[in-house]
Amino acid sequence: MIEDEKWMNLALEEARKAEKKGEVPVGAILVKNGLLLAQAHNEPISKNDPTAHAEIQLIRAAGVKLKNYRLNGTSLYVTLEPCAMCLGAMIHARIYRIVFGASDSKTGTCESCNDINNGNFANHKFSITGKILEKECSELLQSFFKHRR
Repeated sequence: MIEDEKWMNLALEEARKAEKKGEVPVGAILVKNGLLLAQAHNEPISKNDPTAHAEIQLIRAAGVKLKNYRLNGTSLYVTLEPCAMCLGAMIHARIYRIVFGASDSKTGTCESCNDINNGNFANHKFSITGKILEKECSELLQSFFKHRR
């Protein structure tokens, strides 16, 4: 659990970068064998790209770095439970483990709205751990939206 909190704190740093840009504060990092491979944050607004979620940005950066579209044996830490688009990309990348902070009651696909991992959606399954530093992740998002309204 302490290791998960360490990595989630780095994902929170990425989320704060998104917030400073006026983006929804979601950050993600990718780890393999205890080493940080890539980090990213939400950028759909600044890139005019609806697919520029933190997880997608992260998968793209890691693929370039590793020169491989398969990210076997990696753990993806993200501050908000992934949506269906991001989870689909994680399936294709063959990410081993997903660790998320805040649950997403509107679009979460790991446990909140849908549990795609336990359905017959794909032949790849994940190890999923949720609610790591949930309070910190949730408060960052709530504060962002409170100031936007």
